[in-house]
Amino acid sequence: MAKRIRKAVFPVAGLGTRVLPATKSIPKEMLTVVDRPVLQHCVDEAREAGIEHFVFVTGRNKAVIEDHFDMAYELEDTLQRRGKKKEYDALMADLPAAGATSFTRQQAPLGLGHAVWCARDIIGDEPFAVLLPDMITLPGQRGGRCLAQCIEAYEKHQGNIIAVEEVAPQDTHMYGVVSVGADFGHTFEISGMVEKPPQGTAPSNFIISGRYVLEPQIFPILERVEKGAGGEIQLTDGMKKLAEAQGFFGVRFDGKTYDTGSKVGFLAANVAFAMARDDIRPGFLEELKKIVGPL
Repeated sequence: MAKRIRKAVFPVAGLGTRVLPATKSIPKEMLTVVDRPVLQHCVDEAREAGIEHFVFVTGRNKAVIEDHFDMAYELEDTLQRRGKKKEYDALMADLPAAGATSFTRQQAPLGLGHAVWCARDIIGDEPFAVLLPDMITLPGQRGGRCLAQCIEAYEKHQGNIIAVEEVAPQDTHMYGVVSVGADFGHTFEISGMVEKPPQGTAPSNFIISGRYVLEPQIFPILERVEKGAGGEIQLTDGMKKLAEAQGFFGVRFDGKTYDTGSKVGFLAANVAFAMARDDIRPGFLEELKKIVGPL
């Protein structure tokens, strides 16, 4: 029987250079989509998928992330004294249980693979999830957000799971791309991976989209893997090595993924998440009509 996926790693040490100057003093993960930080949306997704322990790999000037997932005594006391029960209850609902968060440092920007490796002692000898905090998701027809569908696939196939989505063939050079093996419909066997292939050489147009379930054997591989694209330790290179010994499966996530690390993706996420809220949609839709009507 497959072990249950209890822990998730969130690599949050990035500098957010794609959305400067907004991220000069605010971590990109704490920029808000509607009324919740981007990172909170990712944690919500992980919690909905059954994750119990949240591991944040941070860097310098990211202390506000740790504060966000801690008690805020003055704020909580003020809300209670002013009778703002709804706001207080919402704040408490988002607070992780005591001991359910861990924070470790990635002292140098050595890549995603290195960031995941930094969580090795906290994860231990069990399978775990990885959620890239730039990417936030809304559910599709199958129900559940992306990580829930990945964990469902893990329970079916075991091995290692990667969420994928289709992009235009001319855009594949910007992403990690997988090769499609045996096809099972919603999932398929991954027969190969390549990081940012030159234009015209990608094995498919299925890109790695920021959600993973990995076996712990990835850690000693990441410790030894050589630097790859961009002079960084690439998670894709580590997974390619692990694939020599273990199976990898792709999940065709049928919902929608938004890359909040880009300006257009961030704006699109705000619109999509606002429209998904019953309490915001009517008024927001009216404002949207005023803006886009003349276009």
